[in-house]
Amino acid sequence: MARTRVPRIAAAIAVSFCALVGVVFYLAASRTVSPQLALLMLVALAGLYIGFGILVLVHRLIHRLD
Repeated sequence: MARTRVPRIAAAIAVSFCALVGVVFYLAASRTVSPQLALLMLVALAGLYIGFGILVLVHRLIHRLD
């Protein structure tokens, strides 16, 4: 049975997302950025991860069609 690297990659992506969310929370808690800017940063971060996730899924689908 072939072992895939998908769980390891998914875990690395989840850890990097949580780390970046933690950085944004730290910046908001230390009053380096305003709460509105922190919320905007979180929305942008989620949008980036979701957008690139969709791009990766579409790329894998197109690669299977070839």
